Amino acid sequence: MEIWINPACSKCRSAVDLLDAEGAEYTVRRYLEDVPSEDEIRAVLERLGLEPWDITRTGEAVAKELGIADWPRDAASRDRWVAALSEHPKLIQRPIITADDGSAVVGRSEEAVREALGRG
Repeated sequence: MEIWINPACSKCRSAVDLLDAEGAEYTVRRYLEDVPSEDEIRAVLERLGLEPWDITRTGEAVAKELGIADWPRDAASRDRWVAALSEHPKLIQRPIITADDGSAVVGRSEEAVREALGRG
């Protein structure tokens, strides 16, 4: 299991605390420092069953600068979104937990983190 975190994020800290309390084995990826490649983002999206706009933090200043709110949300624009997430990792919703069974969740709630724990 791996968790993508921003240590300054309270949701990330809560997720890590819950994983620790449950004795889970996991690795931490500080994705703002160890930025995921476009291929890694595509792989995580596939595991999540989501599109890039589903995990984009549109309220971030850089999202406003890029005008992301006006970008089309369609297959033809998917690569543009993925590239933006890789170039500006602050836009990636957090925390993302990848489970050993090949699935992933956005662990913003205790329920989501527990779902990931159940998958190993």
